[in-house]
Amino acid sequence: MTVKRWFFAAVSLLFVAGLAIDPAAAQTSIKVVVNSKPITSYDISQRAGLLRLTTGRGGAAAKRAAMEELIDEQLKTQEATRAGIRVSKAEVDEAFNSLAGRVKLSPKQLGQALRQAGVRPETLRDRLEAEIGWGQILRARFRQEVRIAESDVLAALRRKDDEETDKSMEYRLQSVIFVIPAKSSSSMKNQRRRDAERFRAAFNSCDQSEALAQQYSEVVVRPAKLRLETELPADLRELVEKTPAGKTTKPQNTENGLEIFAVCEKREIDSNAAARMEVEEDLRAKEGQQLSRRYLRELRSRAIIDYR
Repeated sequence: MTVKRWFFAAVSLLFVAGLAIDPAAAQTSIKVVVNSKPITSYDISQRAGLLRLTTGRGGAAAKRAAMEELIDEQLKTQEATRAGIRVSKAEVDEAFNSLAGRVKLSPKQLGQALRQAGVRPETLRDRLEAEIGWGQILRARFRQEVRIAESDVLAALRRKDDEETDKSMEYRLQSVIFVIPAKSSSSMKNQRRRDAERFRAAFNSCDQSEALAQQYSEVVVRPAKLRLETELPADLRELVEKTPAGKTTKPQNTENGLEIFAVCEKREIDSNAAARMEVEEDLRAKEGQQLSRRYLRELRSRAIIDYR
């Protein structure tokens, strides 16, 4: 289960759950040892509280599920450490803040809501940290081990309605980056934004991009590429949809500076590309889930797990 699916509907229950963890939960004892790493009764009670909020399970069932989840989490964390993966506090903060935003709370409000339900915010943050590290491990192993067979893709496509013709937008896009060096002053950043806006105002053709860019310093013009709408990130797709051919998108902040996309051409095509991409994503997701379960079974089989 992904973090998003696991958590998406959960926080709405926080204000109505009325849960309270018994203070005796703080009187902790070791319940499981995973490769010499202890899991305590307090850890289990905290995770059980979180599971009650997110799944509705309570009582002994929540505690059993919490214990097994913490064992898996410990194995994931140990494997990430073995692989040299270090999840930064910033990555955990970003995930925590993203979840808060999805349920229309600030990070501070989310932390307060968890505490009101008797669950320490660190319980959620620990889970996020383990899942982020595990995701990095899976992506590396997925690239090495998983191949989506063309026959599987074609079979899945045949199961769709053969009479339906998918329509898709195809764009020819050109990336133009106004480089902003690290630690630049505010005045420098403002000047680069003015440069980008002047470029946009003067732009009328991708054929003239490089000549136009030479009027400014530190501007990178990348070759134009054909991209299907389904290949674009959602935020970029929205910008491109609103931008007429022969114009550029608004400048967007990136790690290298301000990036704009020139829309050289856009056209609607009859294609099964969108359906094919959807099928491939579904197959990859299923393969990824199977890989995760198989990998965890391997780790459990090699681990020393001592139930107390």
